[in-house]
Amino acid sequence: MNNINNTRTGFFPNAKPQTGKSGAVQNPKINSNTYEKQKFLDNYTKRDAKVDIPEQIKDFAQIKKAVDMAPERDNTDKIAMLKKQIAEGSYKPNYDAVADKLLGEEFGIQ
Repeated sequence: MNNINNTRTGFFPNAKPQTGKSGAVQNPKINSNTYEKQKFLDNYTKRDAKVDIPEQIKDFAQIKKAVDMAPERDNTDKIAMLKKQIAEGSYKPNYDAVADKLLGEEFGIQ
């Protein structure tokens, strides 16, 4: 089994420096890209490293921001009143308003 410390370079944290036969620390050669290779990489990333965010996502982000900034509504009193009316049997729904709301949501009518 190979000892990983023998193959590490100074790049890795806690790496032991490599020494040559003379005992001097050796600096590993760092390979850099040629000019042509760098130009190719620059053009490739310029062309293909784009992110297009659809307008629907941008709209959603604006709506979410507006909702987050809106004050909270406390409907606990209204809910308690409706629960009480339902329990007593005195709740009378407005059937026309319910139908209009359902149709409006289904067909996009306001």
